[in-house]
Amino acid sequence: MIKVPIEISARHIHLSQKDFDILFGSNYQVKYLKSLSQKGQYACKETVNLKTSKLELKDVRLIYPHRKQTQIELSKTDAYKLGLNPPIRCSGKIAKSEKITIIGPKGKIKLNEGVIIAARHIHTSPKDAEKYHLRDGQKASVAINGERGLIFHNVIIRIDPTFVWRLQIDTDEANAAGITGKATGEVLI
Repeated sequence: MIKVPIEISARHIHLSQKDFDILFGSNYQVKYLKSLSQKGQYACKETVNLKTSKLELKDVRLIYPHRKQTQIELSKTDAYKLGLNPPIRCSGKIAKSEKITIIGPKGKIKLNEGVIIAARHIHTSPKDAEKYHLRDGQKASVAINGERGLIFHNVIIRIDPTFVWRLQIDTDEANAAGITGKATGEVLI
């Protein structure tokens, strides 16, 4: 049996340096809030607001470090509230995704693409991937036990030397499985 710790990924934003400078000012330094499980990544104290013609969603957390392109990861529920229908994609795959306005303390940006629902995925190092006979991009299933137990299918394996062995799901998926705290799943190959 292959056990994997589960992490719940709430709505968040990754900003490019250019967009960060527009939203917060070119000399602004982010403030650390807490480390994330993936090496070198952390949540910042800073938040932005997301606006569509339907709604403004406040206090969306910034994740650091900056990325090449700005990307917003929402749950399907968040997207519905905003009147959006973003594609389900792996992080970084934002071509032809939803557009949105981002509002920061110093400015705002009309993003032409960049809003996605993150595909459920397992982060793994090459060492763990080899141990469990996994390939980058492979799809697996993960069984969740408990009162609301279920099986998540189409879980994408993502391999990188910096990755730590974790299943990442969004808040909608966690709620469906009844996950409220620390939990593990069983990887089914």
